Amino acid sequence: MQPTPVPDRGRLVAVAAVVLAVLVVLGTLLVTRQTGGEGPPSAECASAGPAVRVDPAALPAGPVAGWGPEQLANAAAIVNAGADLGLDTCAQVIGVMTAMGESSLRVLDRGDAAGPDSRGLFQQRDNGAWGSYADRMDPTTSATNFFRALREVPGWRSLEPTIAAHRTQRNADPYHYERWWDDAVEVVSALAGRPVLGP
Repeated sequence: MQPTPVPDRGRLVAVAAVVLAVLVVLGTLLVTRQTGGEGPPSAECASAGPAVRVDPAALPAGPVAGWGPEQLANAAAIVNAGADLGLDTCAQVIGVMTAMGESSLRVLDRGDAAGPDSRGLFQQRDNGAWGSYADRMDPTTSATNFFRALREVPGWRSLEPTIAAHRTQRNADPYHYERWWDDAVEVVSALAGRPVLGP
């Protein structure tokens, strides 16, 4: 009768270390996926909370930070598209900021010299990445497509908002959107009926 072999202690320790390492990597990937990026959030987004939802029938009379009723209705569509995707208030403000910088929160049926085929709130190009003409002209669909692209930007929450928007839109100037950040925070806060970002 053969004696039962005793497991090599060194081998067991090595296997346990490999299993632990795999669990740590999987946990890190899960946290990264849930938070939308690597690293801590940017200073602007550090106080972000769960997405807010806006009742389109109960919009502020406006203007808010100089933005009128049509523009507030489009901002509400952007905010709700972000909520539908489970994003946070930081993403919602980035979406509104980006549309302010691209179209002044209007559904434009024209582009500019740099992008004559650009359309809609986000001035999305006719290159197949942003859907059909109807998709680009629809506030909810165009915002949804913007947010889906934002989520694909590595570490977007840790970036300055203008850089996150730039990497999503792939526009020429990384700091183009920066001047609309404060307006976007004010508009989203007014739509939500409470401050959405702050100290």
